[in-house]
Formats: sequence, C-alpha cells, structure tokens
Amino acid sequence: MEFAFHGAVPPALQAFREGLEAALVRRGYTYLAAPDDATLVCNFVDAARPRPYRRTNKWTFVASFWHAAAPPDDFVRIGYPVLLKALSNLSVCVVPELMARFLTLEQGNYEVHVDADPATYFDRIVDRLAPLAESNLVIENIWTPDLEPELWDGDEISATLTAAGERLEELHLHPAPWPIEDILSPRDLAHVKRLYSIGGLSYGNLSARKDDTRFWMSASGVDKSNLREIGRDILLVTGYVPEQRAMVLSVPPGIEPRRVSVDAIEHWKIYQEHPSVGAIMHIHAWVDGIEATEFNFPCGTAELADAVAEIIRRAPDPARAIVGLKNHGLTITGPSLGEIFERVGPHIQRQVPMS
Repeated sequence: MEFAFHGAVPPALQAFREGLEAALVRRGYTYLAAPDDATLVCNFVDAARPRPYRRTNKWTFVASFWHAAAPPDDFVRIGYPVLLKALSNLSVCVVPELMARFLTLEQGNYEVHVDADPATYFDRIVDRLAPLAESNLVIENIWTPDLEPELWDGDEISATLTAAGERLEELHLHPAPWPIEDILSPRDLAHVKRLYSIGGLSYGNLSARKDDTRFWMSASGVDKSNLREIGRDILLVTGYVPEQRAMVLSVPPGIEPRRVSVDAIEHWKIYQEHPSVGAIMHIHAWVDGIEATEFNFPCGTAELADAVAEIIRRAPDPARAIVGLKNHGLTITGPSLGEIFERVGPHIQRQVPMS
C-alpha cells in the first residue's frame, strides 16, 4: 500500500504529521511524494476553508485532518461539512496532546486518546485508519435493458419497498444530515457526480427477494419515502461481477437508470448464502444486545459485506438476524420487510453508539 500527504500542514500539526507518517511506514505502507498513485491520501485542511484533494481514481481513500485547539462542542455539525467540502472518505479532528476524533460519512464518530498510551498513540490511529483505506469498494453498476415487460411497473414485491420506505419516513430513520448540494460548491458536486455517479446523500436502504437469484433494491441517493419508478427508484439486482467490482441490474429499456444502493454487494452475499432470507433493511439506528462488526468499514465495500455475512452466518436464525455495523447502524434480515418492522420496530433506538 502507498500513502501520500496533501495540503498545507499547520505548525500545530507538524509533530502529528511526522508521527502519522512513521506509524504508516511501520505498518508497511510506502510513502509517495505525489498523491495521484497513492492508495491513501492524508489531506491536511483548514476547517474554516477546507480545500479538497480531487482524486482522479475513485478507489483512492482520502482522510482529511484538521486542527482544533479544543474538542468542538458539536463535533458532527462542525466536522460533517469539513468532511464533504474536503471530498473525504474520513475526517479527523486533531487536538494536539489530547486526541484524534474520527468522523465518517455515516456520522460514525469516535476518539483515539493520547493518554490511553502515548507510546502507541499513532499506531492506534493507523489501526483505525488502515482497514478502511485498504477496503475494496464495489460500486460499479452494469445496467442491462432486459427487464421483463410485466415488471416495468414493478410487482407486489417491489411494492413492499415502497411501503417500507414510507414507514421509514414516519419513523424519521432515513434523512441525510444535510443535503449535499447545500454544502458542496457546484464544481465539487459535479466532480463527485462524475467520479461516483451519485447526486445526493440518503441514509438507509431496503431490499426484497424476487426469486432464487434476483432481488429488488432501493436506488442510491433517492428519497426512500417515495420509491415509485422501476429502474430509477427501485432496481432489480441480478448478478455480481467480482473482477469488475460491479453489480448487474436488469432495467426497462429506454430509461436513464440510477445506481443501486452501495450496499447491494452486502445484500447480494446474504441472499446468495441464505435462501430463507426474504428481505433486508439497513437503517442508521440501534438495538441493544446485538453483535457488531469490529471495524466501521465504509458502505459498499466487500469487507463490510463479508463482516456482516459472517455475523449472520453465526446467528441462531439467519433469516431473522440483527447485525450491528460499528459506528454506523443496523442490517436486519427477515422473511419480509413487514415482518422486520413488526419484530424490530419496538426496539429501535435512533442513536447509534460510537466507540
């Protein structure tokens, strides 16, 4: 793995930058003077005026580091715009001699404290950073205009996604923290759309099995409370091409399809392994007493999908499992979306614990 630095390092973070570099080298990373070919780019930004590193490769992981003299009182409200404006996968607020606090796109936030063990401080930071940087995104889509005419307007199964999306709205479980277009400049928003083909943030996703090999799933960046149009709001997932990191989708002819949710790879693996699973719901909420993944892998990575699949594999009943995604939310399986709401709804807590 290769890493590089970008941006001007403020004097207050010069020692931090040196410690971070040494810890990455100890982990086996190779330092590059220029960032374009790096797997991991550590971008130093000013929180008041964050300047992005505009990656040319969508697989590059960008972590933006910014200085604070003291821990911010409302960390997410201050840090989330920094995360987006810097076009980062991860944002890290550094309070010298005290801590580094991480923030993810899913609003996961957690701290690494100096005083826990000063001698291992930078290694502990890299222990949290490296697994995320090394994860593999599966976000490509292959759209095939071969959807059967009788499914162009959906069916009784796709209609369950529409109904479930409306219930999520009633429970206030899927709004994004801020509209992305309100934070990014037109130029940066165009860059994000061009690189990732997404136009917005929308938390949570829904899917329901169509048959042995296919499932309906909500699209990426759409209003989950208004899932109506097949091929744009709801898509039929039919396959996975590992060598291309791509999901295959069957869509009606003559439309411009949207991308399926980035968590499609996770749902695909669950459906393939567990024929008894009829539906899956992912929400940014919590239930007490559940097993959770060890790392907060980014959405849409094979590593997150594998971690969730492993926990479901160990569940007493994989068809009715609840998996915690560390610093992120829940993935819940069930015979149907309606059954998931009835079984889990009374136990849902909106606040996800961070660690």
